[in-house]
Amino acid sequence: MVLMEVSGLPVELWQLILSYLCLPDLGRCSLVCRAWYELVLSLDKTRWRQLCLGCLEHRHPNWPNRPGVEPQSWREAFKQHYLASKTWTKNTQDPESSNCLSLFRRRKGRRRLCIGAGGEFGSLRAALAAASSYDCLVLLPGVHEEQGEVLLKVPVEVVGQGKLGDVALLASIDQHCPTARLCNVVFMPAHFTSVLYKTTSGYVQFDNCNFESGQLQIHAPGACQVKFCTFNQSSIHLRNVALCVLENCEFIGSENASVTVEGCPSSDLNWACKHLAMLAKSCAASMQEPDPAGCPVAKQNSWGESLLGPVGRCEIVVGEERSSFLSAVSAQALLGLAQEDTELGENLWAAKEEEYPALDSNSSDSDLCSDDEEDAQAVYKLPYQAHSLSHTLADVTDSRLQGNRLHALQRDLKLKSLQQELQQDKEAQSLANSLQGCIIRQCLFRDGKGGIFIYSRGQAKLEGSIFRDLTYAVRCIQNSKVIMLRNDIHHCKASGIFLRLSAGGLIADNNIHSNCEAGVDIRKGANPLVLCNKIHSGLRSGIVVVGNGKGIIRSNQIYGNKEAGIYILYNGNPAVSGNHIFQGLAAGVAVNENGRGQITGNIICENQWGGVDIRHGGNPILRNNLIFCGYSDGMVVGERGKGLIEGNAIYGNKGCGVWMMSSSLPHLINNQISHNSIYGVAVFCQKDDAGNYTPGQGGSESFQEETEGASGENNPDSEEEYPAARHPISVALVELNRINHNGAAGLYVKSSEALNIIANVIHANHDGGVAVLQSSQLTHITNNSISCNSRGGVLVEAKCQVELRGNGIYDNSSHGIVSKGEGVIAENDIIGNHRCGIQLLQAADMKVTKNRIQSFRDYGIALFDEAKGLVQENLIFQGRSKKSILRPISNAEDCDIQNNMLLTFKKRFDMECMLINPPARPHIEGGALGSCTVTDGQRVSSITSRVDGGCHNHGSIFCTIL
Repeated sequence: MVLMEVSGLPVELWQLILSYLCLPDLGRCSLVCRAWYELVLSLDKTRWRQLCLGCLEHRHPNWPNRPGVEPQSWREAFKQHYLASKTWTKNTQDPESSNCLSLFRRRKGRRRLCIGAGGEFGSLRAALAAASSYDCLVLLPGVHEEQGEVLLKVPVEVVGQGKLGDVALLASIDQHCPTARLCNVVFMPAHFTSVLYKTTSGYVQFDNCNFESGQLQIHAPGACQVKFCTFNQSSIHLRNVALCVLENCEFIGSENASVTVEGCPSSDLNWACKHLAMLAKSCAASMQEPDPAGCPVAKQNSWGESLLGPVGRCEIVVGEERSSFLSAVSAQALLGLAQEDTELGENLWAAKEEEYPALDSNSSDSDLCSDDEEDAQAVYKLPYQAHSLSHTLADVTDSRLQGNRLHALQRDLKLKSLQQELQQDKEAQSLANSLQGCIIRQCLFRDGKGGIFIYSRGQAKLEGSIFRDLTYAVRCIQNSKVIMLRNDIHHCKASGIFLRLSAGGLIADNNIHSNCEAGVDIRKGANPLVLCNKIHSGLRSGIVVVGNGKGIIRSNQIYGNKEAGIYILYNGNPAVSGNHIFQGLAAGVAVNENGRGQITGNIICENQWGGVDIRHGGNPILRNNLIFCGYSDGMVVGERGKGLIEGNAIYGNKGCGVWMMSSSLPHLINNQISHNSIYGVAVFCQKDDAGNYTPGQGGSESFQEETEGASGENNPDSEEEYPAARHPISVALVELNRINHNGAAGLYVKSSEALNIIANVIHANHDGGVAVLQSSQLTHITNNSISCNSRGGVLVEAKCQVELRGNGIYDNSSHGIVSKGEGVIAENDIIGNHRCGIQLLQAADMKVTKNRIQSFRDYGIALFDEAKGLVQENLIFQGRSKKSILRPISNAEDCDIQNNMLLTFKKRFDMECMLINPPARPHIEGGALGSCTVTDGQRVSSITSRVDGGCHNHGSIFCTIL
């Protein structure tokens, strides 16, 4: 029958009829049947909205942060408000009785007492003296002033009549009862104290109140719930409180911290704690995500496809602005094609041509070989592809393989969501779900000195709140803990979030931007989890870790900051992983003043300064980072910089791949350094401006107090926490790197300190492979593969000390080795280079021994000018030119040339076995080095003999002993 009645009228008409019902009648109608229940639910945007906004006990569900945004359900919002407003009545409820019966029993004898002009009582004090438990005390419109402290001894409800602002109460209230509620009242301080309200044991609930120029004090085991309240130059002080809830409140113009949380949450729980915990959980489940318009996300498309696919472009979006990841290099360069695509590279080559003109050769680097010449060169070509670094060389020469590796690396470094992080990190999950101390949700803190101050092992949880135009948003010290989720922190005059003195907690999914100092400042042993935040547009650094600060910094987007995205100094030692650090106006990551840290698996790109900058004793571990498309160098290791730099991909930067000072001691191992506009790796000796930072470099922040902290808080376990400290190195080491397709020399050395260059693949760079322009101490160049570079393999300038040993120098477009300096060239394979194998110029003084050399069109070894030294026991394979050794006449007595061999070929298969015993260099695993030793040679003699053996095909080789 009822269903027929419902279906007999249009739904719209039923909705109109029901929209006139009051709340109790709506509840009764929803119990009639399923159809009526659905009709009542359908009134969400009409009647339920009216009821929610018309209630004087609360405000718009999204006030004060987003009052223009409607909640997902007005009915659900009204329900939450209603349940929260009844929390204060639950202290004497029998757990075995139902909620409705207990509430019914309390209401039975409840009285309504009016206070003020025309009321029953002239003052609040008089009404309290006559009140019974759970009576409602109504303050009539006007100003109510109490001359002395008011003691609240019975649980009552104090409600202001009319709109908020009609009732003002000038009093100081001290609660001594188990529960109380105050609603719709403006609190102002009495003349004798600034304390507006305090409780040391009971539970108090404030709804839709204003607090002017005063303070609330809640001490354990007391507890409180504050909703839809405004604090104008007022604050709350919580001491050892086990649980309290502040929701939808506004804090304006505080002279100190708006909320102070002091002391460890008490184990002596108030009766209201379990109800507050249930309420907090239900509210958390219904909380909406932050407005996307308020928290701009740096979106990125598929990095691998964009960088390496045919489109040749990858874009990152920050708000409405776009910028290309490929602004520094072309897509062809990233595909591994060594092309002369930058004007800078062309100018460098032209300058090098003028500085080092070709000697004793009629052909130029730019001459094109004829078809006949190419065929002839193929006849004389020695196979060398089976050396120990050949597998690595295949990686840099195969553009498809190199592209796949970069694609896989970018896929592995994809930014994780907070949900993924919490699933993988149980500690973070536990922190995110914790409900202890002070819980602050959807509040607004603005135009004051401080937001939240937590100290002495205090604990607070902040969700969905906004902090703006403050001196600082959150300050957490002295072993305290803060959990921050989905907050917006911006335009602070100092740092947004400040942690020190062993503070910790979880800072996750916040939007932190436009602050005058660091977005997050971690000092003096603080050790927080910083996950999935957007930290951007700061006037200084994004995150600063100083004075033995630690922390796990993971899966954050850090961009657009004026100084370093992450700045580590004074023994700061964080774990930085999985972040995207981009578009900064200084360095992506800066490690300075003995800073440390483990920086792994980050994407660092499009920064104005170095992607990573290490100076002044900075000693981090950098592993598996993607550092690319920077507007300067990929990585800078400045004065006294140190660190282990391993497994990184450094490419497409407009400066050098790695820029090092000779006074630094980095260990550069197993990195891919490619397609950078200038040098792959550059080592300089001149003193840089490391101590005087430019405004964009991020070195002028004030850390004076941390100097004391660094000296006074030495960590005895630092060596255990920092593996690199166990294996210190005394000489800078460049080892096992792939340095290819860079715009100038692969490795450029202008150093005043010793340097070890070991087992690198230096391939297809647009200038020479290795250029040593200054080396006052010995530079070791050992077991490297140096091939297919656009100029020579190795250049050693005058007065440089170099040891070249065990290298494979192949197919470079000019000379294999040009030296004007001093040192040793021993046991190298110098094969297939377009000019001389070895050329000694000016006052060179080199010991050239036991090398295997072949030049197709020029001399195997050529000595010019005043060059001198020992040339002994080298094997020179014949090229087309039939040239072997060119020696000077003027200083023949200074050139000791003996026991060298010229090998000519009778058959094609003779050459196929030439680099077998020993095999082609380099030999990374210490293979036996063999050579054809001649013990009875003469200084200048010509003896022709037949030598058999050494060839699997039993061919013959003619040896000419010089």
